[in-house]
Amino acid sequence: MSSHFFLKMKADIEKAKAMKDEDKLYRHQGTLYVSIMSPLENLQALETLEARPDDVLLVAYPKCGFNWMIGMLQKMMIAAGLEKDPKQTPLMEFLSPEMQKVISESPSPRLLGTHLHLKNIPASFTAKKTKMLVVFRNPKDTAVSYYHFTNKNAVLPKAESWDKFYSEFMSGDVAWGSYFDQALAWAKHVDDPNVMIVTYEYLKQNLVEGVRQVCKFFNFALSEEQIQTIAQGSTFEAMKDNSKDSHGQLGNVFFRKGEVGDWKNHFSEAQSKEMDAKYEKCLGGTKLAALLKYN
Repeated sequence: MSSHFFLKMKADIEKAKAMKDEDKLYRHQGTLYVSIMSPLENLQALETLEARPDDVLLVAYPKCGFNWMIGMLQKMMIAAGLEKDPKQTPLMEFLSPEMQKVISESPSPRLLGTHLHLKNIPASFTAKKTKMLVVFRNPKDTAVSYYHFTNKNAVLPKAESWDKFYSEFMSGDVAWGSYFDQALAWAKHVDDPNVMIVTYEYLKQNLVEGVRQVCKFFNFALSEEQIQTIAQGSTFEAMKDNSKDSHGQLGNVFFRKGEVGDWKNHFSEAQSKEMDAKYEKCLGGTKLAALLKYN
């Protein structure tokens, strides 16, 4: 599946280069999606995807550390004897109806990932009590990373300017919708035993403990030595260095700086205060806000 996905992605990127920016996104049920990567037929087929109790599902808003964490999960599952070889794990919404059938026939446990809003994740994942690992990041750094990503990724419309992208991010008029809507939805599930929410910033500071906690959540039987080895090979710098092997020519698209606090190089004082106010309005007082340590 890995080679098939990469070949398709390369073809899609070439196709996107010939498209007008206004045709690269479309709106479905109020949310913008990527026309080439997530056509309507994918989303419609996904509604009936059958989850399994032992699926490993990673959920992250764009640019909150999805590719970083999926790489760590692969290492953990291989070390635990649950996977034999590292495979590229595309977002579920990138899978055609035909590839979704392949997924439905794949052996357990399956490693799956998505950027979808909680309300758009197939209902069977909640019904089957599938464990979900959710990664969030400070919204200011998320916005900056997303801004640079749009300018390097041909399947997305060019951001044009930081100010324009900032406005679109704040209004939720970007692919996969509003960061704040997604965060608010997950904030209500912090205490759900089938949900583990971890932040990008926590992983940057406490990678070994983060790996240990994820292993415990998914019941991956790993030794302390294995946990240490996985953490050492999963620093952002190590993942970026290995991205040519894991992501081919797309490595530089997915892995940029990985820094905490880069937003200070982009936000005006007015923008910073505006996002502070929106954050407080949407997430103030929630347990997710406590995890993010926004202030």
